[in-house]
Amino acid sequence: MRWIIPIAFFIFIEIYSFQLIRTLSRGHWWKWIYLAISILVILNVALQFYLHQDRAVVSTPRDIASTILLAFFVAKVVFIVFMLGEDIYRFFEAVFNSLSRKRTPEQSFLPSRRVFISKIGLGLAALPFGAILYGAWKGKYNYQVREYELIFKDLPPAFDGYKITQLSDIHIGSFDSKEEVRYAIDLANKQGSDALFFTGDLVNNVTRELYGWEEILSSLKAKDGVYSILGNHDYGDYYTWDSPEKKQANLEELFQIQKDMGWRLLLDEHVTLRKGDDELHVVGVQNWGGGRFPKYGDLAKASDGLSNEAFKILLSHDPTHWDLQVKDDPKKYHLTLSGHTHGMQFGIEIPGFIKWSPASFVYKKWAGIYKETDQFLNVNRGFGFLGYSGRAGIWPEITVITLKRATV
Repeated sequence: MRWIIPIAFFIFIEIYSFQLIRTLSRGHWWKWIYLAISILVILNVALQFYLHQDRAVVSTPRDIASTILLAFFVAKVVFIVFMLGEDIYRFFEAVFNSLSRKRTPEQSFLPSRRVFISKIGLGLAALPFGAILYGAWKGKYNYQVREYELIFKDLPPAFDGYKITQLSDIHIGSFDSKEEVRYAIDLANKQGSDALFFTGDLVNNVTRELYGWEEILSSLKAKDGVYSILGNHDYGDYYTWDSPEKKQANLEELFQIQKDMGWRLLLDEHVTLRKGDDELHVVGVQNWGGGRFPKYGDLAKASDGLSNEAFKILLSHDPTHWDLQVKDDPKKYHLTLSGHTHGMQFGIEIPGFIKWSPASFVYKKWAGIYKETDQFLNVNRGFGFLGYSGRAGIWPEITVITLKRATV
């Protein structure tokens, strides 16, 4: 039942876009080439998902087929949105002509679409089409190091200048290049941070996606350790299990692999980092957020025993947790590190000018640093990818944050 609206929307887009292409072709045969390509793209996706049904295994043919379908679909949506403006104009022009009696009896009610307008729309549609294909070819490995300096009045003096690296949403089951992942892990290590935090979604669906990647991921190092939490995908909720016992065994294997890699997984608990007499507390909560995603986390349990004044860094996968619980909690979490949104892996960012992604329609806080009163939230754009096997405009991210103590 829940698929009826998306399928209806998809069919609408296909029919409307074909009608627009007919305007451009004006009696030429190439509109049938367009129709044939559209049908073949859809059939190829269905075929690849039938041939490669195991979602825990990377399938290059399936990813390519999905990416091509996405590129065509987004291009069609852009084309239609642009042309819809002209169709609305044509409608009002027709009403005006009818009321003013400028339309002759031989003329149709609606004026014909203007071919040059259609060509402009087609040119605009080519931009996201090319961007999506580029994102699948190169963009998904265009790792960006984003550096921030955050100032706190109550940062313990010994932690002034303390540097942390955040990774999020690795989604290891999506990758097909160990060389590119190794390069990114080395890049994270080169930042020379004091501590490294991973904020969830290590896998897409099942733990066996990690097989063969342990050596690369275990090379992540930081002086004070590597700390991790779970994201919504790590629990295996999106996979069909033969029994609850197998699902639980899968989760426990994930725990063990992270331990074997040298990562300290925080399950509604905290650890304390010490420098002399000063302390910094790293609080890790299980997945909790708004919307339809499962709520496993217990913030009160994770910080049990910590005072309100203690300086805390909270690891919480879903950024909606910050608005719904974290920022108003009397415990006061000075810095919260999240991920989850991926920035939808598509958008445009020009520093100081524009920052936009479809993610902004879903999440109030979807990428970068946010501040309210004297608390900060960082939403990491993600290391990997899911669904669309690429990134266009919203590049994979390694976050580096330096904590500074206010001088006044």
